[in-house]
Amino acid sequence: MSASNKRANIVLFGQAGAGKSSLVNLMAGETVAKTSGNLKSCTLRSQTHPIKFDNKYYNVFDTVGLEEPQLGVQQYLETVENAYKLIQNLEEQGGIDLLLFCMRAGRLTATLQSNYRLFHEFLCDKKVPIVVVITYLENEAGEMDNWWKNNKYVFDRLGIDVAGHACITAIRGNYPERYEESRSTIRKVVKEFTADGQKEAWKGGDSTFVSFVRKLKEIFQGKGKLPPRKKIVSRLTKRCALSPDVAGQLADMIRDEGAT
Repeated sequence: MSASNKRANIVLFGQAGAGKSSLVNLMAGETVAKTSGNLKSCTLRSQTHPIKFDNKYYNVFDTVGLEEPQLGVQQYLETVENAYKLIQNLEEQGGIDLLLFCMRAGRLTATLQSNYRLFHEFLCDKKVPIVVVITYLENEAGEMDNWWKNNKYVFDRLGIDVAGHACITAIRGNYPERYEESRSTIRKVVKEFTADGQKEAWKGGDSTFVSFVRKLKEIFQGKGKLPPRKKIVSRLTKRCALSPDVAGQLADMIRDEGAT
């Protein structure tokens, strides 16, 4: 693949039921992502979908977001593991060009706010442009973009700063015109924020991972008892292939953060 056809990397995240898989298929113009809701929900677990449109290539990392505003003990440790795998994978692919924050039209819940922080602030250190995609707007009165005009103040009030937005429907159903309009809308915003020169400095690697783990404490609920240090070290070395020294340092950090 030539340099001009290098794939841009997009991390797509949001709660279950927001229509992420349908959004991938909308962008691709074909079915490349399964829309089953039966997959195990595990924060930061991802599936990669290579897609192409308008002679440009993209990798879409369809990533599981938080289902609750805070993490319990088991979810916390799984998220640490999955974060490491995701960061390593993204680093090998050249980093992140764009974050797509997919949410269903409605109230901006505490869980949605935590997802924004988890990906934009914790994972990417605010160094990657983020676009919010509001779905299920096929029945919106007037233009679908009216939803953003009527609700942008809520994002501003909560400190959720986004580089762009797309108001769409990812369901063809009885609204084929709105569906095609939505395809044009999302493709346009993706091209805009992955254009040459738009990419900001996001460098994966161990420093990003350590920083992420340190910040993750902010959404760690702390209910329940963390495993002993030895078990955390064993888990990180076996599942993440970390060296015992690095795993030990992270285990100390996790244990400290889990303490009340």
